[in-house]
Amino acid sequence: MQKIANKPRDKFEVHLDEMLMKLQNCQQDKSCKSCSICELYFECELRHDYVKAVYNSMSKGDTGGFEF
Repeated sequence: MQKIANKPRDKFEVHLDEMLMKLQNCQQDKSCKSCSICELYFECELRHDYVKAVYNSMSKGDTGGFEF
């Protein structure tokens, strides 16, 4: 992810970047271009954790709605 206007990255953005790297490594290890073609798609804890990291990076850890 890129910084916008030299804005410091918060812990949610840092965690999201880490989760993205883990997810991409998993896809590469399994020779998958997408999680959706993996047989573990619905049971995958890594993918579930990545989705939570995306949500948390948008909501900054707050529960409820978030703004784009």
